[in-house]
Amino acid sequence: MSLENDINQTSFRNQNQKCMVNIIFTYHWIVERIKQFLAVEDITLQQYNILRILRGSFPKPLSTLQIRERMLDKMSDTSRIVDRLRVKGLVQKSVARTDKRLVDVLITDKGKKLLYQLDLHNASLDGIISGLSDQEMQHLNILLDKIRE
Repeated sequence: MSLENDINQTSFRNQNQKCMVNIIFTYHWIVERIKQFLAVEDITLQQYNILRILRGSFPKPLSTLQIRERMLDKMSDTSRIVDRLRVKGLVQKSVARTDKRLVDVLITDKGKKLLYQLDLHNASLDGIISGLSDQEMQHLNILLDKIRE
C-alpha cells in the first residue's frame, strides 16, 4: 500500500515532507508489529531493548547511565524500566563498586531465558520487513545512515 492510501492524503508540500512523513509513519507501523510480538511475553519494546543490551554486556554489569546511552529510545526513563524488569526477576541491581552514586544492572538467568525464547521466533521479527530483498535492506540502511550524517 502507498503512504497516500495509508494516511488518506494525496498531496504533500514536496518530496522532503513526504519522505519525513513516510519515515515517521513506517517507524510507528514497525513498532506496532514489534509490540505485538513482545506482548506474548508481557514486555515492552524498551524492556526488550534493555534486556538485549544487558545480554550483550554480560557478565559485565552496566550502570543505568550506560544503558541509556545504548538505548534506541534515548527519552526512556531507564531507571523506571529497570525497576520494572527487576520486579519481574529479569535483572538485578546493586550499588556500583566504583561509584556508590551509580547502580549496576545485570541480566538474570530468567532474563536470559526470556530472550532465548524470543530469539526462537526471530524469523517473525525479520518478517516485518520481509518485503525487501537483502540488497534493498542494505541500500535502505545506507540511506538511513546518510540521513543522520
